[in-house]
Amino acid sequence: MISQFFVLSQRGDNIVFRDYRGDVQKGSAEIFFRKVKFWKEDGEEEAPPVFNVDGVNYFHVKVVGLLFVATTRTNVSPSLVLELLQRIARVIKDYLGVLNEDSLRKNFVLMYELLDEVIDFGYVQTTSTEVLKSYVFNEPILVDAARLPTLGPAAIFMQGTKRMPGTAVTKSVIANEPGGRKREEIFVDIIEKISITFSSSGYILTSEIDGTIQMKSYLSGNPEIRLAFNEDLSIGRGRGSIYDYSSSGSGAVILDDCNFHESVRLDSFDTDRTLSLVPPDGEFPVMNYRMTQEFKPPFRINTLIEEAGPLKAEVILKIHAEFSSSITANTIVVQMPLPTYTTRVSFELEPGAVGQMTDFKESNKRLEWGLKKIVGGSEHTLRAKLTFSQESHGNITKEAGPVSMTFTIPMYNASKLQVKYLQIAKKSKTYNPYRWVRYVTQANSYVARI
Repeated sequence: MISQFFVLSQRGDNIVFRDYRGDVQKGSAEIFFRKVKFWKEDGEEEAPPVFNVDGVNYFHVKVVGLLFVATTRTNVSPSLVLELLQRIARVIKDYLGVLNEDSLRKNFVLMYELLDEVIDFGYVQTTSTEVLKSYVFNEPILVDAARLPTLGPAAIFMQGTKRMPGTAVTKSVIANEPGGRKREEIFVDIIEKISITFSSSGYILTSEIDGTIQMKSYLSGNPEIRLAFNEDLSIGRGRGSIYDYSSSGSGAVILDDCNFHESVRLDSFDTDRTLSLVPPDGEFPVMNYRMTQEFKPPFRINTLIEEAGPLKAEVILKIHAEFSSSITANTIVVQMPLPTYTTRVSFELEPGAVGQMTDFKESNKRLEWGLKKIVGGSEHTLRAKLTFSQESHGNITKEAGPVSMTFTIPMYNASKLQVKYLQIAKKSKTYNPYRWVRYVTQANSYVARI
């Protein structure tokens, strides 16, 4: 049972506020923002997604720089409310095309109509874009996406190439193109988040992929879609390792488990690895999957720490991109905790290094190395000279590390799961809609021990 729902900007401005039951004080948005902004409990840097203040439970998620918040005085499932907030954000994005402060303010009336249909007197009714179309009648006021900054995961496809158009993340599924036309196109995004832990000698200790196949359809008439995957795709463990360095296309694809959207029909999945479905309006997950089989890591991290005197040491960090030179990773950040007695760090980058930044976070004794992009097959090195306030007594490696890494790699997927073809039931011989299949890999937990 939800008492209130509101959306705040990063500055704390209240953009949308809906009170469903009247049992929570009106100033809850201000209380929430002050609590989140000055959160310092138990040494944590950020407030948890769920917390309680004076008997009111606050739930929040951050989506492209906006805070989506729900409050309640009753004992409800946190995971249910957090999932609801994510779905509300997705529905709003389906209707507006662009999810940001400007688009929310311009569509103020539409937002309240949507929220009244999604939640009625605190009870959730539906979060389906397709169902809501029957009850919501206001037309969205579209925002020009070309002049807006690209925020969050949506920006990973805004590459400006013919293979990866960004229109899917900046178009409303409700509104037509100017002039009443509707562009016939469909987007399928394979998004994988990988978790790897390397030992100090470089061996893989744990590896896992959490993947999802997202679809967003702009096809009129809701034609049937058929998706075909690798013929050697297997579900379930026990088929051996697919650790293969020879080529990106070889090796069987073995998933531990997977689940499908309710609209997916699996009549021929066991025989020819194809799915058939009639896509609903809006963005939705066709399939979620998990893989713990060993796979080729996109990056290798080498770390060397050498003492350079009683109060000095040198850290050498090397990153090698293990993927093809035709692929480029972006927004790479490498972090490494340093000994608590570290007082100063000086950095030395490679000659001619461009688009890199270094920093020493004094508050939590952390080294940070940011790289704007890394081309496949390349290697990058950072040298950091540390100054200590006391002698290390040979325990530097015990008190430093591990090295962690975050990154995004468009048009690359570690599992080798491929969409072989995307077939649309044709209305006529001249009907030939645009089909876009896009891949992206992101780091969930990429850690190398030292």
